[in-house]
Amino acid sequence: MRYRVRVAAAAVCGLSLLAGCGLTSGSPLVDDVRPGTVGRGEPLAGAKITVTSKEFTEQLVLGAIMGIAFKAAGADVLDRTGIQGSIGAREAIKNGDADAMYEYTGTAWITYLGHSDPIPDPQQQWTAVRDADRKNGVTWLPKASLNNTYALAMNRANFKKYGTRTLSDVAALAKKDPKAVTLCVESEFANRADGLPGMQKKYGMKLPAGNITQMDTGIIYTQAAKGSCTFGEVFTTDGRIKAMNLTVMDDDKKFFPNYNAAPSINTKALKKYPKMAEVIEPITKKLDNTVAQELNAKVDVDGQDPHDVAKDWLVEEGFVKE
Repeated sequence: MRYRVRVAAAAVCGLSLLAGCGLTSGSPLVDDVRPGTVGRGEPLAGAKITVTSKEFTEQLVLGAIMGIAFKAAGADVLDRTGIQGSIGAREAIKNGDADAMYEYTGTAWITYLGHSDPIPDPQQQWTAVRDADRKNGVTWLPKASLNNTYALAMNRANFKKYGTRTLSDVAALAKKDPKAVTLCVESEFANRADGLPGMQKKYGMKLPAGNITQMDTGIIYTQAAKGSCTFGEVFTTDGRIKAMNLTVMDDDKKFFPNYNAAPSINTKALKKYPKMAEVIEPITKKLDNTVAQELNAKVDVDGQDPHDVAKDWLVEEGFVKE
């Protein structure tokens, strides 16, 4: 996906983690927070933990959530969130330049671990990633139900007109009325095996090239909302889905990989500070697609700061106190 698979970043960041990847800088978290329902007794008092993330909205929010939670539990937290691309953040966790982040199971399975076929069951996918990544010095804690994967979505007017609810319905509509199914997609989605080509094969679609328009991500949402294309390629936790009142088609044949968010921890760091697991686990359990859409929308639609959004949510949920 556009912000998960940035293989080109490897050429920039490489395995040496150059300064351009954002790993030689960072700032201590200074949030004045204390334990709420997590971090009671400050089990991480004296711990020095570096938290990282990738650079897109959801990752910035998740990175801040993790860092603030550890801070409330007593840790001194260094914020190195916002690394460009997946490779730099991943290597930081592997080699110990960073200790913890939220990562996605599908990204690890396909991009980092080199598998071509995703595992349809989310729990089995997480288990496979956890087991395979042990040899890399990375420990995966229990996943969230938050699953930031590909989907097709349409506006309410087109939903009322065509009544499609699943990708199988979309395939049936394409056969019945080929002109009805027009798509707005990113160029990457249009060419990825786990994107449009694979989806068409899985669902038996044969869309004419003229029915498919490639464009930048942000424009896709606005064009789908306007109805300029019947269906737009979206990401299932994007806040613009709710803000623009789009209806997401169910992937009823389970084609798209599972991209469940889960804490990805440097194994040595976890052995040194094992209480990280108990601090973050109840927070991870609370993260689902609805929560992610709401938090992402506060940043992408309302223009709020990701760190403030994360902190406000933790306080509202009672996980931490100011």
